[in-house]
Amino acid sequence: MLSSDSDILNEAEAWKRAGREVALATVVETWGSAPRPVGSHLVIDGDGNFLGSVSGGCVEGDVITEAMDVIGDGKPRMLEFGVADETAWRAGLSCGGRIKVYVEKVA
Repeated sequence: MLSSDSDILNEAEAWKRAGREVALATVVETWGSAPRPVGSHLVIDGDGNFLGSVSGGCVEGDVITEAMDVIGDGKPRMLEFGVADETAWRAGLSCGGRIKVYVEKVA
């Protein structure tokens, strides 16, 4: 099991060296009760495999979907999830906080 965000970043680099298309999602801002701190990472490849966490599982599905689009078009995205956001309720972020996640393709 990978124990730190640096382990996750090292694995992202290994995936890229192995020829996989890779996107990296990073928590860049939090408000209130957030499941993961700023700097937390989720790495996703072009086949939908992923490693790490940006939300303790509650919004990963939506982040992975967006990451697949980022891999496809190369355009980074800033995602925001929160308790007042309909998307967050659908995704399960009901902890009362908000998170902002930046998703970028690894070059």
